[in-house]
Amino acid sequence: MAVEKQYASDVEVILSHRYDNGGDLWTTPDKRLLKGAPFSTLESVLFLLELGMEPTDPLLKGATELFFSTWLDDGRFKIYPKGSIYPCHTIHAANALCHLGYASDARLQKTFRHLLDIQYIDGGWRCNKFSFGRGPETEHSNPFPTLTALNAFRFSNYLNKEPALDKAVDFLLEHWTIRKPIGPCHYGIGTLFMQVEYPFRNYNLFVYVYVLSFYNRAKKDKRFLEALQTLESKMVDGQIVVERIVPKLAGLSFCKKGETSVLATIRYHEILKNLQTKG
Repeated sequence: MAVEKQYASDVEVILSHRYDNGGDLWTTPDKRLLKGAPFSTLESVLFLLELGMEPTDPLLKGATELFFSTWLDDGRFKIYPKGSIYPCHTIHAANALCHLGYASDARLQKTFRHLLDIQYIDGGWRCNKFSFGRGPETEHSNPFPTLTALNAFRFSNYLNKEPALDKAVDFLLEHWTIRKPIGPCHYGIGTLFMQVEYPFRNYNLFVYVYVLSFYNRAKKDKRFLEALQTLESKMVDGQIVVERIVPKLAGLSFCKKGETSVLATIRYHEILKNLQTKG
């Protein structure tokens, strides 16, 4: 797949931000790969892949090298030069590299093992950072990093073979029932979650259904099917309508707020294909 002519201007907009943070490839001179959202290194790479840029493109090869330059021997990624390394940092970097085609790389294999080793008791992944203070709800894992971890693991040989991932799926399906904000970062399922956001960058209905559709554990679960039905109820003429977009992406043609999106609809059809796969 290559970038179609109609999306060339979107690519140009993303590329126009590549030096915004003082370094090359959307990062800072000291390699803060999450700095500058939505035009951070991690997000910009995923946007370009979504638009059809090949992972072998020299630009994305450079970004791949940048990601791996932050990899540590224990499997973690240090995407900020100072401070603690949180599980979500490693999860986001691993997810980007898996989308770039490196799931089988020996370094990513070590990262997968590391993530399985630090999985929290409830099946998800949890950072020991309490921005909202401590309470009973913070004893849960963080749903979005857990979903992002499953997004990375779907590229691996662990998919639908590793019981620990089934436990992560169960945790996310249970959140559909709980709904209230949980985890140290207070991820909830409310009005904002139910608004279809594209491209995938926050915890919301669309990416929730999309990622879980790869996992046999979820495919026939009534909670997943209810989430899918909710997503489908928002479609127009069989197409995904973008309901929410971060303002800085509003000028991009592939994700116009209030309009149908061809590329988002392709992701929806991928969900349907996943559900046809024997589970």
